[in-house]
Amino acid sequence: MELLPRSPGEFGSARYWDRFFRQRGQRPFEWYGAFPELCPVLRKYVRPRDKVLVVGCGNSELSEQMYDVGMCEDIVNIDISDAVIRQMQERSGNTRPKMSYLLMDMLQMDFPDAHFQVVLDKGTLDALLTDEEEATLAKVDQMFAEISRVLQVGGRYLCVSLAQAHVLKKAVEYFSQEGWVVRVHQVASSGDKQQFVLPVFVYVMTKFRKIPGSAPQILEICPEEQDKPMRMKSTERLVAAVKDRQHYALLCSQISKTPCREQVSLDLCDKESGKPRYTLHVVDSPSVKPSRDNHFAIFIIPQGRETEWLFGTEEGRRQLAASAGFGRLVTVALHREQHYEGMAGIQAELSGKVMELAPPGLPARQQVPFLSVGGDIGVRTVRHCDTSPLSGEYVVEDVKGDGTCYFRRLIFLRNRNVVQSEARLLAPTPLQGQKKRRKDKKKPSPTEPPGAIDKSYLCCEHHKAMIAGLCLLGGPDALPGELAVLVVGLGGGSLPLFIHDYFSEAHVAVVEIDPSMLEVATHWFGFSQGHRMQVHISDGLDYVAKLAAEAPAQYDSIMFDVDSKDLTVGMSCPPPAFVEKPFLQKVKTILKPEGVFVLNLVCRDAQLKESVLATLRDVFPLLYVRRIEGEVNEILFCQPSPEGRHDPAELGARARALEGALQQPGRPWDSSYVLADMLQAVQIL
Repeated sequence: MELLPRSPGEFGSARYWDRFFRQRGQRPFEWYGAFPELCPVLRKYVRPRDKVLVVGCGNSELSEQMYDVGMCEDIVNIDISDAVIRQMQERSGNTRPKMSYLLMDMLQMDFPDAHFQVVLDKGTLDALLTDEEEATLAKVDQMFAEISRVLQVGGRYLCVSLAQAHVLKKAVEYFSQEGWVVRVHQVASSGDKQQFVLPVFVYVMTKFRKIPGSAPQILEICPEEQDKPMRMKSTERLVAAVKDRQHYALLCSQISKTPCREQVSLDLCDKESGKPRYTLHVVDSPSVKPSRDNHFAIFIIPQGRETEWLFGTEEGRRQLAASAGFGRLVTVALHREQHYEGMAGIQAELSGKVMELAPPGLPARQQVPFLSVGGDIGVRTVRHCDTSPLSGEYVVEDVKGDGTCYFRRLIFLRNRNVVQSEARLLAPTPLQGQKKRRKDKKKPSPTEPPGAIDKSYLCCEHHKAMIAGLCLLGGPDALPGELAVLVVGLGGGSLPLFIHDYFSEAHVAVVEIDPSMLEVATHWFGFSQGHRMQVHISDGLDYVAKLAAEAPAQYDSIMFDVDSKDLTVGMSCPPPAFVEKPFLQKVKTILKPEGVFVLNLVCRDAQLKESVLATLRDVFPLLYVRRIEGEVNEILFCQPSPEGRHDPAELGARARALEGALQQPGRPWDSSYVLADMLQAVQIL
């Protein structure tokens, strides 16, 4: 039995619908949206005394169910199919005396003006607006005009729809331009994904008298999980918000049936502000053998630790999921702009939503555990927020790491998942002779981080490798003596500070293009200038070019640790202009013949990286590379003379000697620094 039309245009044909309902018989046909799902929305806008018109009623049970539950009784149903009207008149009979069924075309209705308080449409607009041909749009305009005519001021047009973009856009634009208030409700799902995957929406268009001039449009959306509407600034924003919810429903349907081959990422936004509140990654582990208790778990990433390799990379999350021993793990990152009421509050907030991401085969009423590191959500304290004309919005924040350690971080919000600079904070120590606190005095909060910077600690692995590269200077067993070092890129200042403090005869010049970063480094990261440390606010390209023209061969080491502001390039460090051949030749000019140029390279584009390496080889005869495990960073050590070539074992020995020389009595030294390890893993290019 063929019930589908030969062309979309037949949806507007009375002959098609007569044939459809004769072939289908007495069985009710519901396009979508069962009454229990629609009822909570309809009750908000349909009052018991309202006079209701249902356009394109078909043989749906919706009107009968509304009547039977007492929602309203004065209901007029119309349809262009004589067959279905006679069928419905027979079905209702005398059981619902106040409800009627009439053969009528909604494009040319016989009712007087302002006759109804509610016009209800379940799938009729979707059936009519099958394309955007001129003839179709003219019919839709006629439909809307007739609905507007028969509705009273203050009346509501309720349209149940799948909200295809062109259908929603047409309805919203038409009625908002007429001065009506437009609200879109997402209908709560019954959870039966087999019946219908796409979410159902109800457009609520409330009629107001049109105000002359340009009155502001009122456009709102009500997601299924909340009653409070969210105001949208434009039709485009409203259509996009609906599209996001449709994509989410399709995603949930897909991953509920089959395992994820690739990790799925999505943002859950704050109800009030619309800003991202949670970032979720769905990670499946095919190697985990399923049992009743290891199907599914949620892992809350402690605040501030979302940038760590284990939580912030695909490979890290894959390792985390496998070690946790669950077939599907959803990692949840918390956003710095949001406030959270502890693990219990997050669990209450997310428990319903994350179940929509459950894997196939999850047993019914299965308890899903919420996991974290140490059982808490971590600590994040925002210390400073500002905007730089060059770097954009940035934030300085203190976060709790493993154990009792706290770290201060600089984050550029244009690339919020990358830590720009990081420093460890010192634990507070009582002053000598300070009396113990009395028991009744209030103790400091355990979540309040200390404030002093630990200048002896390099948080970034690539900084440790850059420091290790200084062993290429001087003899094999000696600490380099008086050094002239140029660092391009200040950030929080930890790299030049370490060189200044641990190489007591070093004179460090730092070039930084953004004056805001000097303020940040000084006020928040313990950076200071002196006779051996000078900062020059300048473009590194211009500064090096000027030196090359005026004072060649003056630096023992030149270090580039400068980020690119252009996120469209596949290289985030350094900017492409810093690795062009003419500029690199200027770098070589200001480097002493036995010196070393150290470059932090972060490049995800394999072809671009090979081009950069080829250019470096053209300029510098001797080139070593140290890849940082678990990161994209590669540290390149470039020397202008091939005579200083060393194999990795010899480099390791030189690094051990340097490490020993740096460990002076009374000077703090972190035992995790093994400079030899940094250089024994180098490759000669």
